This record gives sequence, structure tokens and C-alpha cells, in this order.
Amino acid sequence: MWAAALGIAVVAGVTFAVLHQRNAPAAIQYPAAPAFTAAASWKASQRKAPDFQLTDQRGAPISIARMRGRPVIVTFIDPLCRNLCPLEAKVLMQMVHRFPAAQRPAIISVSVNPPGDTRENYALVAKHWGLDADWYWAAGPKPQLAAVWRKYQIEVETLSKVVAGVKVVSVVHTEGSYVIDKSGYERALFLYPFQAADVEKTIRSLS
Repeated sequence: MWAAALGIAVVAGVTFAVLHQRNAPAAIQYPAAPAFTAAASWKASQRKAPDFQLTDQRGAPISIARMRGRPVIVTFIDPLCRNLCPLEAKVLMQMVHRFPAAQRPAIISVSVNPPGDTRENYALVAKHWGLDADWYWAAGPKPQLAAVWRKYQIEVETLSKVVAGVKVVSVVHTEGSYVIDKSGYERALFLYPFQAADVEKTIRSLS
């Protein structure tokens, strides 16, 4: 019995030592940070990006065709948004600034909130979101914008409620950004949240 007890004690001691080693701080394995990779990607010349004819913040025509020869990010942003849109816009501008000026992709932001498409709002968010000349707003009548939303499979819903007697309107939409190559073909779709480095990597892979 003593021999058996001693054997059990030895095994228990070894087991405790192994468990103690496994639970030591140096052996703790922390989960890796999530990878914000593209939600979808396509090969060259596989998926033509739907073009459109809208108006930018300067009143000039804006389209994908006008950017031919330059990578383009087509995104969908509400200029009155104070939630995810500013965060997504800042990530995209961080990505753009990682390229030399002559190689920077353009960003075409198709509006999802036509009533908010004013030069005053554009100037305000440009200041607070850090937008520069590589960022183009794309606006137009709601039916024209809605056609673009459908082509890019962007869901847009306008919600309204009354708070303390005041009508509050908010826009809920898909936070999606498409990478378009120099030839006008879709190459990747990123759904926010994503990181500037992931979009940058995709654009650099195009060349």
C-alpha cells in the first residue's frame, strides 16, 4: 500500500510539475489579432466595375472612366454620419498617404445621404476627417444614386424617429469599399472594419 501510495504521489508530483510549467506566464498563448482581409476578391479582367456619371464636391463630373490609369477606391459614405463613416474615411486616407503622391489611388465616395450633400458639409468633414485632394465626393439625385447603390450591392435605409418632439433622421448603410484597378475592374471588396495596411497590400499587388 505504501509503495502504491508513493507511486501515486510521484505521478501526482510529475503531473503537478507539468501543469505548473504549462501554466507558467512564459507559456501562455494569447489569441492572435483578427485579420481584416478582403471580404471578396477577383482576378484581373474578371469583373468590370459599374461606371456612373455623378458630380463631385467642386461641381465637376466624376466617374470611374475619368480615373482610368489610376487605382480607385469606390466607397459609400454619409457626409453627416458621426459613427462609422468618419472612422472608415480616416482609414482610407491613412492608406492613401502610404503611397508617393504620383502613385496614390483616388477615392470616390458615393453619397448615401443626398440631403447632406452640400459644399458646407463637404468642407466641414474634410477638415475634421482629414480628407484631401485625393478624396472625391460623388453626388446626384437620389434615383441616380440609388441605381449606383444597387449596382454595387450597397444597402441603404433611412430611419426616422421623434425625440422630445424633434424628428431625427439617420441613414444606415453597408460600409463597403471596392478596390478598382487602373483598367476599371473590381479587384477586392473590403467591409468595415478593415485596416489601412490590408487595402494598401491589395493595391500594391495590382502592379
